[in-house]
Amino acid sequence: ESGKVLIVWLWVGAAQRTGPTPTAQSQGPKLKFRLAGYPRKHNEGRIEVFYNEEWGTICDDDFTLANAHVLCRHLGFVAATGWAHSAKYGKGVGRVWLDNVNCGGSEKSIADCKSRGWGNSDCSHEEDAGVICKDERILGYVDSNVIEAEQNQVEELRLRPVVSGARKWLPVTEGVVEVRYKEGWAQICDEGWNHKNSRVVCGMMGFPAEKKINRNFYKLYLERQQLSYRLHSVACTGNEVHISMCPFEFYKGNATATCKGGMPAVVSCMPGPLFTTGSAPKKKQQRQQRQQGQRVRLKGGAKAGEGRVEVLKNSEWGTVCDDRWNLLTASVVCRELGFGSAKEALTGARMGQGMGPIHMNEVQCTGSEKSLWSCPYKNITAEDCKHSEDAGLRCNIPYMGYETTIRLSGGRSRFEGRVEVALGTGSSGRPAWGLICGDGWGTLEAMVACRQLGLGFANHGLQETWYWDASNVTEMVLSGVRCAGHEMALSHCQHHGNSLNCKKTGTRFAAGVICSESERGAGGSRSPWPPPPTPKLPT
Repeated sequence: ESGKVLIVWLWVGAAQRTGPTPTAQSQGPKLKFRLAGYPRKHNEGRIEVFYNEEWGTICDDDFTLANAHVLCRHLGFVAATGWAHSAKYGKGVGRVWLDNVNCGGSEKSIADCKSRGWGNSDCSHEEDAGVICKDERILGYVDSNVIEAEQNQVEELRLRPVVSGARKWLPVTEGVVEVRYKEGWAQICDEGWNHKNSRVVCGMMGFPAEKKINRNFYKLYLERQQLSYRLHSVACTGNEVHISMCPFEFYKGNATATCKGGMPAVVSCMPGPLFTTGSAPKKKQQRQQRQQGQRVRLKGGAKAGEGRVEVLKNSEWGTVCDDRWNLLTASVVCRELGFGSAKEALTGARMGQGMGPIHMNEVQCTGSEKSLWSCPYKNITAEDCKHSEDAGLRCNIPYMGYETTIRLSGGRSRFEGRVEVALGTGSSGRPAWGLICGDGWGTLEAMVACRQLGLGFANHGLQETWYWDASNVTEMVLSGVRCAGHEMALSHCQHHGNSLNCKKTGTRFAAGVICSESERGAGGSRSPWPPPPTPKLPT
């Protein structure tokens, strides 16, 4: 059912064709195009075409970038930057409308390209093609690429905590499952709900596993609340990366009196080791124990839960080739490392090229395996793969709110500035902001600050920031910050605590950072930080 996928749809009609000579296609059946699947974005997804009053897909056999160019122009984008094979965005339903498509790239319509003809295909939906379009619209394009409001779809989901203490603590691991609906949130009827559905929800929220919950406690509490049900009969297998990929039903019209035999679905999740609340020394010990037995790791990512996948074999770390790499397999890695399900399965060394051997190829997990090593895979032969095909991923991770306790001031862009941190609350009840002593501040500390800010990699860690003197925050509140570089927040690094010990306490000696979205621009590989134009030296 197309109602159960996330969909962007577009009419392709006479309005789009503003050229003087109409193509043969404009006299034929009217075509529509849309992007569907998961993880679909506004400019990438499974390509679907509406032909002969029916939506269908396009097979990836002989697919080329030229085909993607033609399809992206149908969707209102200037060009394609890539395409995806083997149902990367999930399997479609209905017809496979086109197969062995062969475009030159300049055609006005996909119907003008060579192919086997409409509906003539020997493909299954496991071969559905996807496109990645350049995020630039065709000038004067009439249709806007927006999600249709009335489409039945599930895009956004949350866990709403109801226990009073749980509301203050992050991450939220337990609560009522709610889906975004119109301007608010709606519940899911839990008739037939089981642990497989809970596993999918927990994966979306960034947690590797689900646990049992006291349903009766919630029943008593929720009986007193006004409820608005949206979904029922959810029937996941447990391996889906998003609830939109599970079978379910929508309630029709006003559904306040529904779900007679049930109550809102409630879920409790097990956080991974990185996200359990506990003391820092204990966490460090757990991390060391985990790393000793670990045979899978992520490298080259700016944020927690993303990177190039590397595996340990014969005491040597190596990479994984991206042939048949998909969300199911990526999710096994994510959960194995203590994150949720996979948000993106990345091919073509999108997280940088690794070094050394390539240990695995054509890994095919079902999604239920405990480790990547439990999945069937092929060994690499010399001609199979290159490091330009290293597989990577991005995992769902729990919301921790780390970015709310750090900010930058004085920089020329949002990627640079003097670091300010929030420690407790001031007399007004708002966060009290302060500066970090620049003594000993370097690239490792900057890496953590940039990660916490969500700004990618660290280009430089600066011990003097007189040229960024634009804020009224003047008090040093943190000194002796020493990070290993992997931490998710500066508060996880060693520091002097409440006993400030800073040799130079003037604001000019406060710590600063320059962050970079790409690793290529990080780690001091660019030219040194240029001095700001005509700086005023402090008196």
